[in-house]
Amino acid sequence: MSVWLLDLGNTRLKYALLHDDGIGPVSGTAHAAGGLDPAWIDALPPRIGTAVVASVASPAVHAVLLDALAARGAAVMQARTRPALDGVTIAYADPARLGVDRFLALLAARAERHGPVVVAGVGTALTIDLLDVDGRHLGGRIAPSPTLMREALHRRVAQLAPTGGRYAEFAVDTEDALVSGCEGAAVALIERSVDQAAARVGTRPALLLHGGGALALQALLPEARMRPDLVLAGLARWYRATTAAAA
Repeated sequence: MSVWLLDLGNTRLKYALLHDDGIGPVSGTAHAAGGLDPAWIDALPPRIGTAVVASVASPAVHAVLLDALAARGAAVMQARTRPALDGVTIAYADPARLGVDRFLALLAARAERHGPVVVAGVGTALTIDLLDVDGRHLGGRIAPSPTLMREALHRRVAQLAPTGGRYAEFAVDTEDALVSGCEGAAVALIERSVDQAAARVGTRPALLLHGGGALALQALLPEARMRPDLVLAGLARWYRATTAAAA
């Protein structure tokens, strides 16, 4: 029976089949107002063997997904953050307080990098985490993503558009100034984090970018490597490490 990997975030669901040599093509759909895209639900296979789910979404959206999986007979495994797994040891005293998406991204980063790495996820929030050469998580940061900054400004000041504009170092139009300020703030925080990480671990770390908003920052962070499937890749490692430990 097939094994599906499902990453349920605050605004999107991403999913892929697990293969022996990695993960298959990644698909995704947005969700809002407590539901998932019915077209995606209808497109699920009639029978699913195992569904490995990582969720940071609201309980209502999470429940919709679980109901759809149960209707197809899936055995559901819920990924959870653990103090240590697959070569990664987290810094948090309480593992439940480290979002599972951050933990999974660290698992994937550890598997493919053989030195220190800064992992930046750009979704609803901007998350930044540092992993040293030995797989120790040294902590991180959480801030609003550029998208969330724009939406928050629009809610408080309606004439400030929530989207639009082009990045410029010194913009001469309000929409350009908004996108430049919000994306620039995210880039500056990531750059500072990389600089501080280098001072902490004694060498400049690699930088991995993932998440729905990462592509917009790529040109501003030329040293970064884009990994849009990083959480799903980490979910695959979580599944294999967990099942191997239980065998």
